[in-house]
Amino acid sequence: MNDSTGSVNDSTIFFADRWILYALVPLLLAWAAGWFFLLPLLRQRRGIAAVRFSTLKQLDRLKPSWTVRLRRLVLALRLITLALLVLAMARPQTGLKLTKTSTEGVDIVLAIDTSGSMRALDLESERAINQRRNRLEVVLGVVDEFVQQRDSDQIGLVVFGAEAFTQCPLTLDHGIVATFLERLEIGMAGDATAIGSALGTAVKRLKDSTAKSKVIILLTDGRNNAGSLSPQKAAEIAKTFGIKVYTVGAGTRGKAPFIVETLLGKQVIYEDVEIDEATLQKIASTTGGAYFRAEDREALSEVYTKIDELEKTEITMESYMEYNERFSALVIPAILLLLLEVGLLGTRLRKLP
Repeated sequence: MNDSTGSVNDSTIFFADRWILYALVPLLLAWAAGWFFLLPLLRQRRGIAAVRFSTLKQLDRLKPSWTVRLRRLVLALRLITLALLVLAMARPQTGLKLTKTSTEGVDIVLAIDTSGSMRALDLESERAINQRRNRLEVVLGVVDEFVQQRDSDQIGLVVFGAEAFTQCPLTLDHGIVATFLERLEIGMAGDATAIGSALGTAVKRLKDSTAKSKVIILLTDGRNNAGSLSPQKAAEIAKTFGIKVYTVGAGTRGKAPFIVETLLGKQVIYEDVEIDEATLQKIASTTGGAYFRAEDREALSEVYTKIDELEKTEITMESYMEYNERFSALVIPAILLLLLEVGLLGTRLRKLP
């Protein structure tokens, strides 16, 4: 399990009861109605005299004082006061958000066959024979994509042929895993196929793991013909340690093309490469895993996608909020504006009946 804690200092204001902000809409509409409709109506009513005079020519020459003009701002002043109060009722807050993440990762060991039969050129049948990649090259491309999708998991690498050895121990540094994948070569562990030894080596990497889920993904294109440990015995050992094994058979059925060097140069020959599907199925069923057959690159990619979906990492997130109420920063200006309005209407802006 991996635990991490993150914090976000929220410098912007957020509102706990933001639904109250919808009250600002009618306030804005009221302001617009007052400014564009009410004021013109008031100007029209000036033609109705409360006191009769013989002539208004002299009065028309007088310019309105600044106090008369200032009265037009009273409506805006009220609306601003109400808007501030509405914002205060929406409970503006600032604070610190803490997030704790707990990850239940999956420890995965990839066991990859590098025996001589991985030179076959049958996984990219849609290409011309001289443009095809061999089985190992295709497999490494798909496996690398799989590794990059498992951000929170420890991944290790076991290579096998006639022998089996750990190429990369379990690590969260997937860049290192990718580097080791690039260095794999056909025949680096011998030309035979020791499936039992590969499983045994992978189990050693996982047996002391404390991960919630322990998985081996074993890929081969042949049958067990080397090593002192039988595949079935290795599967039973894996089961004892609670390790699940997914087995993948890579290659077409029947004859597969190979390019070989002859006295006449490079020649294409076809050879039978049989996959021991019965053994791979038995390994998977013994450990609670599953067996997959991939006869081309697309099918192989789908296999690793399915395994990725079956072995999901569990991530639990808990959020905590430490906040401060900031409504006073809005209420105090609103009260001051209200007092200012009352003071102005009672003194300089006082309107006589």
